[in-house]
Amino acid sequence: MALACAATVLIRNAVTRALSNCEPGDRVLVACSGGPDSLALAAATGWAAQRLGLFAGAVIVDHQLQEGSAQIAAWAAKVCERLGLNPASVVAVRVDGSGGLEAAARDARYAALTECAKALDSKVVLLGHTQEDQAETVLLRLARGSGARSLAAMAEVNGLWHRPLLEIPRALVHESATEVLDELGEQAWQDPHNLDPRFARVRARGLLGTLSAELGPGVVVGLARSASMLRDDADALDELADALFAEAVTIESSSIWVAIDDLDGIPRAIRTRLVRAMCLAAGVVPGELSRDQVLAVDHLVSNWTGQGAVFLPGGVEAGRVYDRLTVIRRTQ
Repeated sequence: MALACAATVLIRNAVTRALSNCEPGDRVLVACSGGPDSLALAAATGWAAQRLGLFAGAVIVDHQLQEGSAQIAAWAAKVCERLGLNPASVVAVRVDGSGGLEAAARDARYAALTECAKALDSKVVLLGHTQEDQAETVLLRLARGSGARSLAAMAEVNGLWHRPLLEIPRALVHESATEVLDELGEQAWQDPHNLDPRFARVRARGLLGTLSAELGPGVVVGLARSASMLRDDADALDELADALFAEAVTIESSSIWVAIDDLDGIPRAIRTRLVRAMCLAAGVVPGELSRDQVLAVDHLVSNWTGQGAVFLPGGVEAGRVYDRLTVIRRTQ
């Protein structure tokens, strides 16, 4: 058998590290689309699982958004089986398009992967996101005016989800995919949606190419590195805010409050995290709490001029009463 190319060795090593905490006999799953990224990941997982004593399977989610998607999914499942992943299951999902097609497809995909992992008792699902995917995510979130936590983008490990290729350039991943698929006499599927400018990520990919051409090839690496550093910063700030919450915040049956004096000299980055945590503890749904609302509550501490209560989603309101910042949920 011929020696694997350097790209394949790199990916095998990355996957082996990602699975190093698994115990022999554990089951891991690969999310596979049939594209080069996920098939390179599938091949490396099959290789690593055999050596680590793991059971490796694959899940192919058919979004049913393109003609012939069922046939493509079935083909991808057969290729995964040939790469050593068993079972390789195809799951058809319905994408309703609410909130935009990209977001709806993503939500449906992750829900299906979660259900499969639960059914197969797998605590690890491997995803094929590459360094370019990370850079594209940072660009998209920069455009939305995101903070450090959001700009930290995708984590290598986030609960069920493991992304061993996140620091590997897409070109190397594709090189490995070509090698492992050539041995099977197969070629990776090229999703037409990856070229469709209707999708924000496709436009970000084009912009990233333009930036790389204008500013140099280090743009992708720089954005991905920024995400990693921002994740470290966000983790540290979250820990400080959590410690302050535990020390200073009082939770009662009817309210959540903190003494204004306990917030004196606290940097805004920590204080606003505390404010957000208090609002969520009072019952605000995370996705419904905006940055402007958090700042309005923080102004009760940092820019106090006698202003009234701040009304938040879910019947929650925040006010400054008796030198306390108090957050309550009004009963109907």
